[in-house]
Amino acid sequence: MSIFNSLTTAVAGINAQSTAFTNLSNNIANSQTVGYKASTTSFQDFVSNSLSSSSSDAVSDGVGAVTHTSTQQQGTVSASTNSLAVAISGNGFFDVSKETGQATSGTESFSDQQYYTRNGDFYADKNGYLVNTSGYYLDGYQADGTTGTLGTSLTQLNVSNVVFRPTETTKLTMTGDVGSTTLPSSGAATTTTSSTIYDSQSGSHTLDVTWTQDSTNPLKWTVSASDPSDSSAISATPYTVTFDSSGAIASVTDSSGDAVGSSLSGATASIPITANYNGTSQSIALNIGTIGSSSATTLSTTSSTSTTPTLTSDSVTSGTYEGVEMESDGSVMAEFSNGDTQLVGKIALSSFANADGLSAVDGQAYVGTAQSGSATTGVVGANGTGTLETSSVESSTTDLTSDLSGLIVAQEAYTANTKVVTTANQLLQSTIAMIQ
Repeated sequence: MSIFNSLTTAVAGINAQSTAFTNLSNNIANSQTVGYKASTTSFQDFVSNSLSSSSSDAVSDGVGAVTHTSTQQQGTVSASTNSLAVAISGNGFFDVSKETGQATSGTESFSDQQYYTRNGDFYADKNGYLVNTSGYYLDGYQADGTTGTLGTSLTQLNVSNVVFRPTETTKLTMTGDVGSTTLPSSGAATTTTSSTIYDSQSGSHTLDVTWTQDSTNPLKWTVSASDPSDSSAISATPYTVTFDSSGAIASVTDSSGDAVGSSLSGATASIPITANYNGTSQSIALNIGTIGSSSATTLSTTSSTSTTPTLTSDSVTSGTYEGVEMESDGSVMAEFSNGDTQLVGKIALSSFANADGLSAVDGQAYVGTAQSGSATTGVVGANGTGTLETSSVESSTTDLTSDLSGLIVAQEAYTANTKVVTTANQLLQSTIAMIQ
């Protein structure tokens, strides 16, 4: 009976070493695979009491191989020529989706199954989706194309049909005559100039800047700003601008008579305007020129007829889309011909209570299991997910030197187990020969 037991034990050893050999071979084959996590093999013995004369004695009766993949082992982060490649330094995983086919022309359809990967070697496909070299599509939070507001639900990030959003207005510059140094025959003059301004979500609004001449001092003017379609959007605090007899700005004071900025010659004359759109406060500086200078906003010394000055916004309203770039905080930014960048979306990362409990699938990806626990998903850096390295990839965690050495050990152990089978066979042959 013990000879037969040695045969089954040796066969178990052969199977266990075959598993080890397979894992080592897979590691070596994937030594250059981006985001690959190497597997290790652990061995455990099987114990049987059935062959011992005393139930208190245990007899080792075989061996089993257990494959373990350390998904949290950090691979070396290496520079890449791919500007869309990103590598995770930490415990997070990219949230990715799998394509299920073309639902309609030019539009992919995706499986509801959520996948996770460390392969951050992404590129834009023909429809603008960001997909890695294993065919998994990057998920994240897409920004609204009109307002730039970041969504709160995971979706496949897409960088097609990106249109430039006008930038938030922070400064208005006024130039030209607002009136005369003398009172018109009809009484104090009033001049209103309008300009289009943009809020933080690229919404357009009309801003009116009104100049009203003092009825007793033609060199003193009150300036106010308003939105004709929303009376509560613009701060209504009036400011007083006093000119000198040459028509140049002499001073700017608030409603309390306090100077706004410096009254020294050569100082910038600027009036603060506060706007509030979509619940967000917005500060706009109305630049009317320079104290003592007649090069911007002035009074005419030759005519009593009011004119309309020009009002120029610093908002950039157009740009040609040229591509996208990745930021270390996970922001996917569109690049435009005017040098500006705007948010297209943000990469999501997930973490797990037991990441080693994830189930591996093809293409360096994983799915959640009861052993891994549920994914905790958020932006880069949240929930201990780590940081991102742009224009970089995470190398395979395969240790070629160690695995090649292990391959030799596995080969010798396999050979030794086959020797046990051969020896047991010879013993059985000898036993059978005894009765012949």
